[in-house]
Amino acid sequence: MKDKNLQKIIELRHELHKIAELSEKEYKTKEFLMNFIKDNTRLKVIDKGNWFYAKYSGDNKGKAMGFRADFDAVSIDESIDLSYASITPGVSHKCGHDGHAAVLAGFAMEVDEKGAAEDIYFIFQHAEEIGTGAKEASLLVGEKNINEMYAFHNYPGIPLGHIGIKDETICFASMGIIIKYHGVSSHASEPEKGKNPAYAIANIINMLSDLTGDEKNEGLVLATIIEVSVGEEAFGVSAHEGRLLLTIRAEKEKDLDRLKNNIGKLAAAEGEKYFLDMEIEYSDIFPETRNDCEIVSKIKSIAKEKGYVIHEMEALRTSEDYGYFLEKTKGAMMWIGAGENHAPLHSKEYDFNDELIEGVVDLFCLIAGVENE
Repeated sequence: MKDKNLQKIIELRHELHKIAELSEKEYKTKEFLMNFIKDNTRLKVIDKGNWFYAKYSGDNKGKAMGFRADFDAVSIDESIDLSYASITPGVSHKCGHDGHAAVLAGFAMEVDEKGAAEDIYFIFQHAEEIGTGAKEASLLVGEKNINEMYAFHNYPGIPLGHIGIKDETICFASMGIIIKYHGVSSHASEPEKGKNPAYAIANIINMLSDLTGDEKNEGLVLATIIEVSVGEEAFGVSAHEGRLLLTIRAEKEKDLDRLKNNIGKLAAAEGEKYFLDMEIEYSDIFPETRNDCEIVSKIKSIAKEKGYVIHEMEALRTSEDYGYFLEKTKGAMMWIGAGENHAPLHSKEYDFNDELIEGVVDLFCLIAGVENE
């Protein structure tokens, strides 16, 4: 990658960091990226509302590759002192999506300058953090008959530039569950005259370990308590409203579905037992991110030939909405080392490591068959 292009991409990354925006609100970020691609390449840029893509048209018709990057940020403590802070209070790129988007822009510049045999789609996606962006953007796979998909995420904890990858499941499936109970209030001296949801919620919590430990599960299954809320600070009144928030996750998506259904049945049964009205909602739904073995083999072969180091991974408990793309075509998610001592993702000290940029752009070029200088 030319030094002037690399410097331009690093500057782009820093600008994206400054205008960090939350999921579904990435208006400035999307516009900034679209203008950058238009100003620095000859690629066709297509605005899809919440997200966009750019296209390079190759000579090998009938085959197409897709490369995806996310560009949303996360909420942070507004008191955090950042070296170059977001202009949006309480929002920052503490997961490195500014770096992911900058890398994809750099790769687009390389393809535009050097050419490629196949059609290449550069997909800039919103709302990864809440699991809705890829569900929408992945529809492009079928519309454009994209044969292969690639993406990466920076990964603090492994050496800089090492390629973390594995066959099949690389990120867990997960979802949020919101259980709400509505009962009847009564005087605290006569609790028998009311309908208190505390007992139903307590019973569900006590049963979670049995549900996650089901012998039918093929992989690790977890249920994490996020919030428990019952009643209010009124000592003369027995509680009548309550809610329980859980995050459930599983290595295998079918295990997640089983757990979801079992929790739903348990919540309904407990509601009936205590004569409560119940509502249940689901949020932040992430599919299992399942790598294609053929694509993983291709990446490993390229990495070995070009001197990259492969880091054999276990499945990560974290979730990635990129799994929606991999439901529609063969592809892979790579976790690229940001350094063994680099600050963890989502921590207040974290910032994307700019030293990753050139290596990942070069790796994408190798995967796409783009001639490097």
